[in-house]
Amino acid sequence: MTQRIKRISGMIVIICMMVCLFAGLSSAEEMKAGSLERIKEEGLLRVGTTGDYQPMSFLDPETNEYVGFDVSIVEDLAESLGVQIEYVETTWPSLMEDTLAGKFDLAICGITITEARKEQALMSEGYLVNGKTVLCRSEDAEKYVSLGAINSPDVRVMENPGGLNEKFARENLPDAELIIHDVNQEIPGLIAEGAADVMITEIMEAGYYVGRDSRLAAPLIHDPFTQGQLGVLMPNGAEELLSYVNDFLEQEKESGRIDELAELYIYQDADEPAEIAA
Repeated sequence: MTQRIKRISGMIVIICMMVCLFAGLSSAEEMKAGSLERIKEEGLLRVGTTGDYQPMSFLDPETNEYVGFDVSIVEDLAESLGVQIEYVETTWPSLMEDTLAGKFDLAICGITITEARKEQALMSEGYLVNGKTVLCRSEDAEKYVSLGAINSPDVRVMENPGGLNEKFARENLPDAELIIHDVNQEIPGLIAEGAADVMITEIMEAGYYVGRDSRLAAPLIHDPFTQGQLGVLMPNGAEELLSYVNDFLEQEKESGRIDELAELYIYQDADEPAEIAA
């Protein structure tokens, strides 16, 4: 009888230990993605970014370092928190899935605020105005100035997979030939070389490439097809981090930092710079 009691007592102890262990793991899991407390305690901000979107977020193959407008913004954010950054690679097709899975605390890489994204996860207030526009060869600058002119079977539109550019092209240019190319930063060069005719992209990406390749033009850079804003994407449950990020972005706007970075990365080579701070 004594042995039986000992065995039962031992089993109870083991079960209690396991319950405590799993409870601890659950708490630790909840502390991970987007937890402002964890970020400060660990001194580490995990940032999801695609690294394929000039001039917002680009992984330089020569230095293996991320550069761009959004990289500068998130570096400012990390500095304000007093923490280091760990970049986590993601892709446009897997961006939302990776966010919801808690692979990083926040994502920033030229992400447009949409109702669909806000229904699934958290998004900050807008920090930069954007819009869908045309990137084409210079000699075609007067040709592709409307969706009607592009929406033709003899026009080749090239987009990267999984993002809003592809979605916009499929919805608005059903008669054009749509070419999907996996490497986003290669598309402007392919347009310039004649592998395709048009890329539908954001005004900041169009402005960046026009300023660096005289073969390219962005005839509607100041009159885009759509108007939207860029925001920071975060997993559900990161409300404290969301509040902090919103306050931080407001400070960046008021200080002129947003306009400074926009001039540096986007509009320094474009004519008639527009007001782009959200």
